[in-house]
Amino acid sequence: MKRTLTILVFSILATSNLFAEDFKIRIFDEWLFKNGYHQYLNLEQNPICKEEPKYSNNWYYNNCDKFQGSNNLNIKINNKELSGTNIAYHSNPNRDTLIYYLWKYSYRDRSSHLKEFKPSNNPYDFKFNLIEDKYLKKQMKTKGILSYLYYQDGQVLIDEFSPKERLGEFLNNETKFYSMSMGKSVTSYILGHAICEGYIEGVDATMNDWPQLQNSIYYNQKIINFLNMNTGDQRYIDEFEDGTSKLGAYEDRDIQTTMLLHFRNKDTKKSKEIYNYNGFVTQLILNYIKFKTGEDYNKLYTKIFNDKVKIKNSILYGYTGQREENGNGHPNISATRFDYLRIAKAMMDDYQNDTCVGKYLKEIHKRRIPKKYNENKGEPEYNRTKSYGGQFHMDYPGLKNKVVFGMGGYGGQAILIDMENSRIVVLNSLHYNNGQYKYSVKKLLIDPIKNGK
Repeated sequence: MKRTLTILVFSILATSNLFAEDFKIRIFDEWLFKNGYHQYLNLEQNPICKEEPKYSNNWYYNNCDKFQGSNNLNIKINNKELSGTNIAYHSNPNRDTLIYYLWKYSYRDRSSHLKEFKPSNNPYDFKFNLIEDKYLKKQMKTKGILSYLYYQDGQVLIDEFSPKERLGEFLNNETKFYSMSMGKSVTSYILGHAICEGYIEGVDATMNDWPQLQNSIYYNQKIINFLNMNTGDQRYIDEFEDGTSKLGAYEDRDIQTTMLLHFRNKDTKKSKEIYNYNGFVTQLILNYIKFKTGEDYNKLYTKIFNDKVKIKNSILYGYTGQREENGNGHPNISATRFDYLRIAKAMMDDYQNDTCVGKYLKEIHKRRIPKKYNENKGEPEYNRTKSYGGQFHMDYPGLKNKVVFGMGGYGGQAILIDMENSRIVVLNSLHYNNGQYKYSVKKLLIDPIKNGK
């Protein structure tokens, strides 16, 4: 009986998600039409639309004001998670499928869980002294890489998009790339500012004044534990083991809901403090910042991204519900390629100038913890470092004795910052795996930071 019920629930969820995906594909088709990509469409107008007077009630009733037809792409939604939200890690999608997921990540309307933060009135302008990298261009022809920027000593030396025949025809400098887990590091940077502005005491403070953590394993723990992802929560969340979490879809819920479902009034116990990479602790950090700053949160955001980073385009930042008091903030952001570079440069400038936030960055580097790979074999190569500190990947193989802060996200998103030698790589990617879509981490990420250009 239990097995039958499980199969029934599985079937209902699968059917529901298929309908949801079909709806998204229809919206995708309309986007192709509105943006002039007619070569990817079968245009099939309803005959009634030719017969009825334009703008008449019957004309509108038959949806004559909307796109009619379908795409001619061979899109394959093929993952084991049912939802189709992300490209499954082990899949090798064709170009048509990549086009669809590029739209899902970068262009579809996310206003239901992303809010817009306006750009700076005085954006930072980069200097350019461009050189050619033939190996990079070769990689971009077959991999999921969308954009690649290399910055060194005050200048952008490499500025490449995916080739037009690959995915480049859909990209420009205003395209926003979804951060995935790179948003974890951005959250840490925001925390550094919240500490320096006096809203939070420091990394050794606890979050005990936040009611959401009461009666949970996270109560009475220092913020540094959250930053280093060693809160002892591995009994409840293991993103390497099952790809999601024992907490279920926590990323779609506010903090209060997750706490009520899994921690509040339950016999929860903290385990050994070891590195356990997951997104829930980052949600806790971000929402604690929002709790402590209150109405000043947007003011803090402005001070960071408008006054210091000087973003040129708007940033979209996440939320999971309407009630902020329930902890509805989500760490993911969506930003342009050069705004990611601006964020990375601001971090590097803080570190080099030994500002208050720079001292925070040096502190989290000093207090980084080992990852212990034998327990965490699931990390992809672009995140496979020896240690983790303050929501950054640290101690990359081959970069011994270098202070490199790494930001990594699903699909191969990667930013490496050499804090002392003024080198930054920003690689935006749509898909990464251990097969056809595995780009060369050594040549595209490690070697530029190690040797320069």
